[in-house]
Amino acid sequence: MKKLTIAEASSEIGISKEAIHNRIRRGSLECIVEDGVKFVLLDENTKPIRKTNIRTKTTQNDDKYHKLLEEQNKKLQEKIEKLERETRELRDQKEQMLIAEKAKIEDIYIQKDEQLKSILTAITTNTMLNPPQKGVEDIEIVEIEEQNKDIKPISLKKYLKQQNISKKRRLKIKAKFKKIAKKDDRINIIDGKYFIQPSIYKYNDLIKL
Repeated sequence: MKKLTIAEASSEIGISKEAIHNRIRRGSLECIVEDGVKFVLLDENTKPIRKTNIRTKTTQNDDKYHKLLEEQNKKLQEKIEKLERETRELRDQKEQMLIAEKAKIEDIYIQKDEQLKSILTAITTNTMLNPPQKGVEDIEIVEIEEQNKDIKPISLKKYLKQQNISKKRRLKIKAKFKKIAKKDDRINIIDGKYFIQPSIYKYNDLIKL
C-alpha cells in the first residue's frame, strides 16, 4: 500500500482533491490521520483515471447536442418555407380577386355608358325639329361621352395618390371617409372600396386635415 497526502493522491489518481475527500467519505478510499495530517492509502495496482475518457464523453455529448440543433434548424427551415409558400398563394389569390373585381366595375360602367348613349340618342331624335346635320349627332354623343368620362367615380386610393398626399395623411383621410361613408351621398361604396367624383363634388372638408 502507498501512503499519500490528499494532494499526492489527487495527482496519482488524476482527480480533484474534492473528489478524493468525497471518496474517503463514501468509504471507497482508505485513509489514516497521523499528527493531524490525513493520508490516503492506495493499492500499488491503482491506475490513474484517463482524462481522455472524460474528453471523449464530452465530445460525444457535444456531437449529440449539435445533431439535435441541426435537426431543430431543419424543422424550422421547413416551417419557414411552408409559410412562405402559403403567403405567396394568398397574395396570388388576392391579386386574382382584385383583377376580377376591377373587371366587374369596368363592365358596370361600360353598361351605364351604353344606356346613357341610347337615352341621349332617343332624346335627340324626338326633340330636334330639323334633322341633324351630318356628323352633328356623332359629335354631340362624343362630347357627352367625354363629359361622362370626367364624371366617372374614381377610387379614393387612386385620387389621393394623384394628389401626392403622404401615406400618413392618406391613412387619416381614409379613416374620416370610413366614418361617414354611409351617411354622405358624395361617397360611393363598391365592394368595400370608396369612390368619389371630384368633378362634381367638393371634398375639402374630408381631405384637408
